Amino acid sequence: MSKRASAKHKTARRASSPTFSLAIVGRPNVGKSTLFNRLVGRRSALVHDRPGVTRDRREGIGDIAGLTFKVIDTAGYEDSAADTLEGRMRAQTEKAVEDADVALLLVDARAGITPLDEHFAALLRKMKTPVILGANKCEGKAGEAGLYEAFSLGLGEPIPLSAEHGEGLDGLFQALAPYGPPEEEFADENDEEYEEEDQDELIAPEDVSDDEFFENFELKPEEIDPERPLQLAIIGRPNTGKSTLINRLLGDERMLTGPEPGVTRDSIEVDWMYEGRRIRLVDTAGVRRRARVTDAVEKLSVGETFEAIKMAEVVVLVLDAEAVLDKQELTLARHVIEEGRALVIAVNKWDAVKEKRSALQKLSDKLQTSLTQVRGIPTVTISGNTGLRVNELMDEVLRIHALWNARLPTAALNRWLNDATRAHPPPLSAHKLRVKLKYITQAKTRPPTFVIFSTRPMDLPEAYTRYLVNGIRETFGLEGVPIRLFTRKPKNPYDER
Repeated sequence: MSKRASAKHKTARRASSPTFSLAIVGRPNVGKSTLFNRLVGRRSALVHDRPGVTRDRREGIGDIAGLTFKVIDTAGYEDSAADTLEGRMRAQTEKAVEDADVALLLVDARAGITPLDEHFAALLRKMKTPVILGANKCEGKAGEAGLYEAFSLGLGEPIPLSAEHGEGLDGLFQALAPYGPPEEEFADENDEEYEEEDQDELIAPEDVSDDEFFENFELKPEEIDPERPLQLAIIGRPNTGKSTLINRLLGDERMLTGPEPGVTRDSIEVDWMYEGRRIRLVDTAGVRRRARVTDAVEKLSVGETFEAIKMAEVVVLVLDAEAVLDKQELTLARHVIEEGRALVIAVNKWDAVKEKRSALQKLSDKLQTSLTQVRGIPTVTISGNTGLRVNELMDEVLRIHALWNARLPTAALNRWLNDATRAHPPPLSAHKLRVKLKYITQAKTRPPTFVIFSTRPMDLPEAYTRYLVNGIRETFGLEGVPIRLFTRKPKNPYDER
């Protein structure tokens, strides 16, 4: 066995962990999401001039001058019946306030104090959670009248803020400091030297046949950092039960759900533990066909969904069992594969299907004919309402994630390449010369990516490349994950001369 080690340096500066949580509450369109984005330091929450854009609770780590805390963005408070969408949004906001250590009631200083502000302030005074009052949009003189009017809410002196311009954060720091530790401590910057070792190469005995060698081959994924959460995005068309599935996994009504299509607008991240493994669940907005998306907020929501796919490691595509893999869902699946993400298909509402065998056959036929880029995509029939096979779904997520991280020994790859080219030699090039495949190596994982060094890489047909990809998948058991294969021409050391 051969090993190569290389030393690298890494510098880390870590702030202390958040010690308290802050819920930002208020009526619609007062700037809660803008302030949330300001505190977490990135454009995380969806922001639009239209009132009521935020519906679900969104959490992040806020920081003001070293004071770190969990910050929760909430839906705008509206006085509506409990069985309506607005009523369910209000219940989510009240739950966020109950769970928080301190609440920040935000009002719009330019619009002045409204009856809804007064109603919300009266509700907060009855709750046990301490309340801080913030008057947003106080830049310039236009908000002075509303700032003084905010004293009438009976919640103490309001803090003048401008979430859009970052003004007034010093006052917010002074108000939040009593809820944090006595002194924020930071770890010193240390250069940590570490070594990376290449995977051990598997050397097969000469007297072992190729059939015996690959039959006994054991695929080993790269070592996965247990402290790094697995990024798991849940996607699909509107009203397929994505949020219901996440609530079932969490065992809590964390996500806003309902019979109305398109309830979820933001991509909401939730940290979760499953069988000792850290997982970051991302609930996304439903994606309709592009021609039907005309609303500006829906366009922003769809953009966040595609960004969530880009940042994910494993993507669960949730289908409605009554309408399996339509054109839009195939487009989503292809996009996930093109991004190189591991894909798992969850057929939801399976408990309501009468002709189960027929539905499974239809799904299998569509996968074989319409998603030929990746064979063996895992499919699990579930029910988010009853919890049917949701544990099996997570087991498939962990299994496909391990395959997605797989690294193959170079010796085993080259032995396979020799067998593959002997069985089906590469075709002749345009100049009637045989394309020679000299060497193959795995360049990276996540997804498995391979490079073949060839004499005429540009002359290798796409059909032969597919033959090689399918051979890697079948021989080494990489079913269900995207595989990338590139061809390169070896560098000639005499070219520069």
